[in-house]
This record gives sequence, structure tokens and C-alpha cells, in this order.
Amino acid sequence: MNDFFTGLQFLTRIRLVKQTDWSPESFGRSVKYFTSIGAIIGLILAGLYYILSQFLPYHVLAAVLIVAEIILTGGLHCDGFMDTADGVFSGRSRERMLEIMKDSRVGANGVVAFGLLILLKYSLIIDMPPTMLLPALVVMPVAGRTAMVISITSFAYARPDGMGKAFAEYANRTTLCIAAIVSTAVVIPFGIQAAISAGGAVLAGIAAARYLASVLGGLTGDTYGAITEFTELIALLIFVLYY
Repeated sequence: MNDFFTGLQFLTRIRLVKQTDWSPESFGRSVKYFTSIGAIIGLILAGLYYILSQFLPYHVLAAVLIVAEIILTGGLHCDGFMDTADGVFSGRSRERMLEIMKDSRVGANGVVAFGLLILLKYSLIIDMPPTMLLPALVVMPVAGRTAMVISITSFAYARPDGMGKAFAEYANRTTLCIAAIVSTAVVIPFGIQAAISAGGAVLAGIAAARYLASVLGGLTGDTYGAITEFTELIALLIFVLYY
């Protein structure tokens, strides 16, 4: 269970136990729980929707749900999304892109990309019928973390060191199989629409990972976050298009 708590406390701001063991091996072993953690995030968002939909207008509820996910994850994936946008869209050499992504400051590309991401998420939630939003809120983070696990286990790491390298080194194909089983078990009960949304979003996430790996010579911790956010967006988009 220690590995589960490591993953939970890394991917979210949920603190259930006090941990002092943050070894690379623990980080790597925690990857097999990422999809389960995505399901926990989804259930919390669905619970918020169920409660707050009784009191809030739909457009306000959409904004609250987006903010709630950012607070719940501590903005971890948003930070990776912005850093990736700054680097990849800088038009510089591969080495310089990686340097830009490592910079703690956010540039214009990151700000614009993040603004568009939030705008699109908000628009898709607003356009989604209320009956469809609850399953979408569960499927979205599950698909995002499944794409992250695939990225970690199937693509080379671009840097010689870094926190993300621990994930890439100690996660394996068994990790990928566990993630696939968990995501299938969570998504299938919601029906064919949820399955199509999750499957299509994960495929889009893999395509994004391939593109980023070709540009950067591999993936980094920042790109893991960017792929997660992109996959979540596509999951919402497919739900809307399917309707």
C-alpha cells in the first residue's frame, strides 16, 4: 500500500498517511496505481457534480468542476502542459527546448496554451447534457492517467536524470497491463459511449506522446502532464461529438 500512497500523494493533494520514503523505486512502483488514482479523482468530481448541481447554475458548475480538478491535483499536470508548450513551440533546438521546459518561469506559449485548454474544457462541459456529464467526469481522468502510464512504459526518457526518469526506469509491462485492466473495469460499466470516449482519447494521447518523443528525443515529466491534460480534453470532446 505504500506505493499506492506514494502515487496518490504525488498525483493529488490528498494526504492519508505521512510518508518519508520517496525513493525512485517507490515512485516507479506507484505507476501501476495511476489509473486507479484517476478513478478516485473522477469519483470525487462526479460527487461534487451530484451535490452542487442541486444548487448551482450549469455554467457556474462547469467552472467549479474545472477549478476543483486543478485544486485536487495541485495543478501538477497543468504545470507540465505549460512547460511543454513553452519548450515545444519555442522553435529552438531539441536541447534548448528541454532547457526551456526545465525553467520554472512560464512563458507566453505556456500561458496561451493553458488559457485555450481551460476555455475548451469549459466549452465542452457546457455543451454536454447533464446526464452525460457524470460518466464523462469519471472517464476523463481515468483516460488521462492511462495515457500517462502508456507514455511512461512505452517511450524513452529524454533526460539523463529527473523525477520522471524514476517512473520510466521502474515501471514495466506489468504496470501497463494493470493500468489497462483497471481502466477497462472502470469505464465499461458506463456503456459503449464511455468506452469509445476513453479508447479514442487514449489513442489521441499515444499520438501526442509519439509526436513529443519525436521532437524531444523522448519524453519528460512535463510531457507526461501535457499528455494527461490533452487526453482529458479529447475524452470530453468525444463525449460531445458522440451525442
